Amino acid sequence: MPGITRRHFLQGTACLAAGTALGLRPLPAMAAGSMGFNEYRRCDGLELARLVRQGEVSPAELLELAIARTEQVNPHINAVVIRHYETARRLAGEALPDGPFRGVPFLLKDLGVSMADTITTHGSRFFREARVAADDAYVRRARQAGLVIFGKTNSPEFGNSPSTEGTLFGDTRNPWNLEHSAGGSSGGAAAAVAAGILPVAHASDGGGSIRLPASSCGLFGLKPSRDLVPIGNGPGEARGLLSAQHVISRSVRDSAAMLDALAWETPGPGFGAPGQGSYLDQLQQALRRLRIAVMRKPLLEMPVDAVCLAALDQAVQLCSELGHELVEAVPEVDMRAAMQASGTLSVAGLAERVAQRETQLGRKVTADDLEPVNMEMLAWGRQLSAVDYLRAQEGLRQTSRDMTRFMEHFDLVLSPTMTWAPPPLGVVDMDLPLDQFGPVATRSSVFTVLYNITGQPAMSVPLYWSPEGLPVGVMFAGRFGAERTLLQLAGQLEQAQPWFDRLPPV
Repeated sequence: MPGITRRHFLQGTACLAAGTALGLRPLPAMAAGSMGFNEYRRCDGLELARLVRQGEVSPAELLELAIARTEQVNPHINAVVIRHYETARRLAGEALPDGPFRGVPFLLKDLGVSMADTITTHGSRFFREARVAADDAYVRRARQAGLVIFGKTNSPEFGNSPSTEGTLFGDTRNPWNLEHSAGGSSGGAAAAVAAGILPVAHASDGGGSIRLPASSCGLFGLKPSRDLVPIGNGPGEARGLLSAQHVISRSVRDSAAMLDALAWETPGPGFGAPGQGSYLDQLQQALRRLRIAVMRKPLLEMPVDAVCLAALDQAVQLCSELGHELVEAVPEVDMRAAMQASGTLSVAGLAERVAQRETQLGRKVTADDLEPVNMEMLAWGRQLSAVDYLRAQEGLRQTSRDMTRFMEHFDLVLSPTMTWAPPPLGVVDMDLPLDQFGPVATRSSVFTVLYNITGQPAMSVPLYWSPEGLPVGVMFAGRFGAERTLLQLAGQLEQAQPWFDRLPPV
């Protein structure tokens, strides 16, 4: 295990000792006839909304259950870092939009979103008081779906780590084992969903940040195709076209219905012909036999732990039993060049975001404002030229062309989500120098980042748990715009090997 770092010292006693008995205090008793927590946890978001429409439970009651569960479990997992309880209570008592998730509690990730008159810190001390004036498109669509937003979840600074650890709010702990990472950068969202605070939560993904925490916490996580779902209000938030927004959920149908609610009405070519129906409706359609490429190794020379290969083998067997054709194949992609392009675009986005904040504050950023590794990334980003940026964009396009040729022969690609099970906290540490942090972070994201580079949709599916009880996801990626195929397969896998009732000890 790593020693004490500057970040861990700064956190001081704010971090709980992991591995001790939780001793959760009981939830407060609800009024007679109202929903209890066990019933709440047995429902996904669509089922909770159905109960609201039928008058069996009110939005206010659901919100109080989510708040009570937050206050009960959050001291142990540190998932929710900003609370908007009173605003949510007011909204829950008013007439909510009659959307598919009317009355369902919801959390935003504290990164890359704007909700009116609230702070989004991006996990950074430099943004700790960064208040915004208006909702962005994602938040507006979430509200129109009837969701009741009551807080924000933890994220590493600027989402630049596959583990949710940081100085500002501390580390998020995995509900399956408090000594381990919940993944990143949507680790707070995943931990909150896994721990039963809510059934579905906002997440974003610039290199694997939906799929990695979904894998780490035993949940379903779909990264949509590039530009299908609105993201942010500025170029820095999209990480040079690498990032996408959606949710992490316990059920596949919640993810599908959220995609219906969040996606642009006319996303453009490549997203399917008119008349295909909603993403949720697609789950009811029979799935044809798929030809699936099986990729056992990443496109960079890197070990893959036996537990991840065991998860892959189990998924291969299950897909074969369901009638799909599986073929071992490897795309011809220059992954080193692709990663270099990805890194260039990421640090350029970081430099743009920090520059905007410097203008707002009227001062320059200092080493006391950012995590050490982000200070190095910022210096890199500030040295880039316009030529470097254009070359990086061409690198993305070249990788996309290479994968398009490969996908002409396959419907989907199946691989591990990560090369290892969720690592202990402190292994992926933003106090490390960049030349040490990069290889460790890549151990988590080397499979996932490919599809941020190409813009293809990809999902992590929770089909396997290690002998030690840690979730280990597998990833399926589709052709650009093939969310419907991915969701259909996910629904088929969910029915064949259910995971919804598999709950962590927290």
